Amino acid sequence: MHIFFPSFLIALLVTVFCTPVARKVAFKIGAVDHPNDRKIHSTDIPRIGGVAIYAGFIAAVVFGLALGYFTGVHLNPRPIIGILIGGTIVFLSGLKDDLRGSRPLTKLAWQTLAAIVAIYFGIEISFFSNPFNGIIPLFGFIAIPLTILWLVGMTNAINLIDGLDGLATGVIAISAGTLFFVALRTHQIEAALFIIAIAGAALGFLRYNFFPASIFLGDSGSYLLGFIVAAASIIGVFKTTLVVALIVPLLILGVPIFDTTFAILRRIKEKKNPFAADNRHIHHVLIRAGLTQREAVMSIYIVCFLLSATALIMSLQK
Repeated sequence: MHIFFPSFLIALLVTVFCTPVARKVAFKIGAVDHPNDRKIHSTDIPRIGGVAIYAGFIAAVVFGLALGYFTGVHLNPRPIIGILIGGTIVFLSGLKDDLRGSRPLTKLAWQTLAAIVAIYFGIEISFFSNPFNGIIPLFGFIAIPLTILWLVGMTNAINLIDGLDGLATGVIAISAGTLFFVALRTHQIEAALFIIAIAGAALGFLRYNFFPASIFLGDSGSYLLGFIVAAASIIGVFKTTLVVALIVPLLILGVPIFDTTFAILRRIKEKKNPFAADNRHIHHVLIRAGLTQREAVMSIYIVCFLLSATALIMSLQK
């Protein structure tokens, strides 16, 4: 529809414009990421790129809503409000960590609050599609914890794969592009607007974040990207009658889901804190195998693209 392409351009352009500003401010206030044994970069890099992404995303959504209102596009305000408030909560909690640091449980508490806010506004995995018997309803005692797990899990999954220049941003851009087409096919206009806005912001930021990166997402950026895509996928895919409604988002976001699940299980097996950072994620393994940063990132892009293409083909099946 006519609101999507302009919204995408607004997100991209605003992010491209705001990112250099965020970079300069980061150096002035000391919001930089210092190199250490676990990190790949060797110099101080600004880490509040999430500010630029948030600006581009909000500008695009507001523009899309205004354009839709004046052109007669009907949009349901409840999920829009829920995603905007929830996304702002995770963004601010991440920004707090980027600036001053936060305890893992504190960040988890804010992410859970954001998920609860989203659920209050109707963003809930309330049923699954069954290829044999139609719809499988999920009651509150199952639906609510499952939704919280999905939203909080994906919020952190994108943060965990943000270990190489442009990796998380590119994965989100590919995944969001695929989710956008699925949302359009199922006529989920609200989800499509959010997804195209976050895709534009991610691509705009990728100009500065791809190797060699001059600015990082920070927790503010990775949390925002993960939460928005996860929340939009609920109203764009999970809450549809597509036979493959469960499989599609799992495939599209397969890379961060696999990496996070494997990391948590590995740490539990080794009797370590499952939320503790380490250098054994997929991208670290590829680097140790001899790939350059560019080669490792492009390899993961290709896997993400193939999974997304598979999901898109499945979603087109009757």
